[in-house]
Amino acid sequence: MCLNIFTIKTNVINLKTNVFVMSYDEQNIAINEVNESLTLYVKKFGNISSKISFADFFYDKMLLVQAIRKGLPYRLFNQIKSFTPFTDTDWAEYLDLSTKTLQRYRDEKDFHFKPIHTEKIFEVAEVTNFGIEVFGSSEKFYSWLNTSSYALNGYKPSELLRDSYGKEMVMAELNRIEHGIFA
Repeated sequence: MCLNIFTIKTNVINLKTNVFVMSYDEQNIAINEVNESLTLYVKKFGNISSKISFADFFYDKMLLVQAIRKGLPYRLFNQIKSFTPFTDTDWAEYLDLSTKTLQRYRDEKDFHFKPIHTEKIFEVAEVTNFGIEVFGSSEKFYSWLNTSSYALNGYKPSELLRDSYGKEMVMAELNRIEHGIFA
């Protein structure tokens, strides 16, 4: 009986601390896959002659605008999703969709997200890309995302990613952390 209670408590603790962890090699593989798919996708409408990295993509605002207007294929979204610390439920919340709708999109052949959803996907991916760069690992970034922040008025950074202004606040805080300016 005592052992069962200990096991239950341990399982509850493990559920609460289940952290998105990706090894350095897994991160590189996931990002390289995104880079390759992104390059193929962007070549369809952008003036790109060489391979583009995900990080470089966010610096080319005109290319970003073109990609948003074109709509993101689910296949590329799925690759982006693979290196982010967010669950399907998180993504559904950020995109203001139900998880059932996301599953339906997954099952549709050649599905492309609407521009409004594409923009939000890119915003969340940009935060993830920068966060992993700042913290050096997905585990540290995920931990920070889910910790209340005094600088963000007590909100967890992940809670602010639902809106563009909240995303900008999270990016500004990551920028301060990168430069050693702590609140």
